Amino acid sequence: MLRIGIAEDDIKIADLLKSALEENGYQISTVFNGIDALEQFANKQFHLLIIDIMMPGLNGIQLCKRLREIDSQTPILMLTALGTVDDKVTGLEAGADDYLVKPFHLKELLARVSALLRRQSPLVSISSHQLCFEDLVLDTHSKEVFRAGKNIELSAKEFILLELFLRNPNRLLSRQYIAEQAWDIHFDTGTNVIDVYINFLRKKIDKGFDRKLIHTKINMGYILK
Repeated sequence: MLRIGIAEDDIKIADLLKSALEENGYQISTVFNGIDALEQFANKQFHLLIIDIMMPGLNGIQLCKRLREIDSQTPILMLTALGTVDDKVTGLEAGADDYLVKPFHLKELLARVSALLRRQSPLVSISSHQLCFEDLVLDTHSKEVFRAGKNIELSAKEFILLELFLRNPNRLLSRQYIAEQAWDIHFDTGTNVIDVYINFLRKKIDKGFDRKLIHTKINMGYILK
């Protein structure tokens, strides 16, 4: 599950953000001042950070600069009531990837969070037992799969097939290769079992999402991209 850290000293706003993001399937950690945020965000792995500018201890600008000295990759979305061009430039120059002015609509915040997560490296090893491609996460220990935080139920064979794709992102996989790796059999050109299971998997992984991940190369095979 994708993990997001929130640093916001207004408890009501922090709780609102936490609830909205958890409802969309994200795992949330919340802190209420810059000092605690620096300690937690620097010591734990997050996929995205949401930071308010006006905080005690360290303000958001100071926190962002300190975090960028440690980690240059994790996306940072900055929240503030300060909306002038100079304020935005200051936040971006401190290392923020995006800047949202209060008050804001939760729908816009969720869209920006999703966009920032998509910009990350498409394949990220979250841990030794998790594979991630864009907003798709597979856990080889718990056998759970999530797309944009939504749990997706797969059969045992569908899980094996998806794991094969996640271990070979942006690589065209032939039907013969898939048969040998996922079924441990020699490919029979007279069977369509590979295509059937790909369709099963595609319906679960891509249905309802604008961004499709599993693609067909006619007469060649399939690719996760």
